[in-house]
Amino acid sequence: MPSPRLNLIQELLKSDELEKYISLFPNNIGSSGYDPWGFNINGVRNSIGIAKLLYEKYFRVEAFGLENIPKEGRALIIANHSGQLPLDGLLTGYAMVSNPHAPRAPKAMVERFFPTVPFVGNWLGTLGAVIGDPVNCEKLLEKDEAVIVFPEGVRGSGKLFKQKYQLQRFGHGFMHLAMKHEAPIIPVGIVGCEESIISFANFKPLAKALGIPYAPLVVPFVFPTKVYIHFGKPLFFANDVHSEHEVKARVNIVKNEIKKLIDAGLSMRKSIF
Repeated sequence: MPSPRLNLIQELLKSDELEKYISLFPNNIGSSGYDPWGFNINGVRNSIGIAKLLYEKYFRVEAFGLENIPKEGRALIIANHSGQLPLDGLLTGYAMVSNPHAPRAPKAMVERFFPTVPFVGNWLGTLGAVIGDPVNCEKLLEKDEAVIVFPEGVRGSGKLFKQKYQLQRFGHGFMHLAMKHEAPIIPVGIVGCEESIISFANFKPLAKALGIPYAPLVVPFVFPTKVYIHFGKPLFFANDVHSEHEVKARVNIVKNEIKKLIDAGLSMRKSIF
């Protein structure tokens, strides 16, 4: 007779209730079920149960402001980055897929080294992960996709535990694309992933030797921290500035909104668990 724990896991991995979302969100896929970047609708079906388990039971995510995500059309989902692994992107993506207001299957810009990791790269690709290149992002926006971008890049994901919730320098590329393509920016503040994987140091010589952006010294465990995700109201920026100084000022507006959303998440929790 299966154990109660096994029955619980099997129940959690069922994704029947999410089929309605999969049938609703817009996709630019061909007859084979793939899009040009490798997104695979069957890959989503096969993985959604695991994402549901992590989202609902392991990290016990609470998401706010999901009504702010456009039901259709292009959009840039701009979030803070942390945690060494792309858990923040996975959890944000699941929140959007299961959004009761308007299910979306977002694409996510990821660091260039992730697709080179055996098995992991292919798996992420089927879920909508795309190499974080401005050309890729532009093409996705032209296809009216919702794209998750972490402007801190590896500066955010690879930062040390002592730097938690300290936003690192933002790249400006997302703002240029938002203005050019008249895409709304949805700021997102994620709280909880900072403590899920604790990093004490970065061995830069080792990282250089291995050809990876960072080689962290971490506690070898992913902690079941409680995660809060706040989606802010859409921000719109006209394509009417030309100097990089003006672009930077607009980037800082987005950065400040994300900081406010992070603070909202931090104020809600009583402990990291």
